[in-house]
Amino acid sequence: MAKKSEHRRKLEAEAASKPDTRSPGRGTWKLMDRGSAIAAGLLAQRASAIAWRVVTGKKPPTSGRHPDVGTREAVAWAVVGGAIIELVKVGVRRGTATYWVKSTGKLPPGMKPLKASGKTKEPVPEEPAPNHTSTKKVSRRSRGR
Repeated sequence: MAKKSEHRRKLEAEAASKPDTRSPGRGTWKLMDRGSAIAAGLLAQRASAIAWRVVTGKKPPTSGRHPDVGTREAVAWAVVGGAIIELVKVGVRRGTATYWVKSTGKLPPGMKPLKASGKTKEPVPEEPAPNHTSTKKVSRRSRGR
């Protein structure tokens, strides 16, 4: 028993002396991103249904094709529901990316920085417009040749 505890202490001391330099990889980010997208979708459906009930006092339409649902109501549900769903998804997924940056210090894999730090792009010179002085008619068949 003494050997096991001695061995364990030795391993713990080694682990403490060597910092873990591995960073989470692409697979971890994919799992987090997809998980947040699923969670956001579920949360967004509930949020849009609650918002509809608060505003109209009725249950949200389950089918826009049903003849008992008015056109205005169906269109309003599509607009309101879609907007709320997208807002919730953007918020949750941005929160996930922000958490990744705070915990790793880097952007998630595959995400590029929006601003080039300290670098400015040179303006691309415009090419002069082609000079079309010819009045000769060209048939449709010979245009691409």
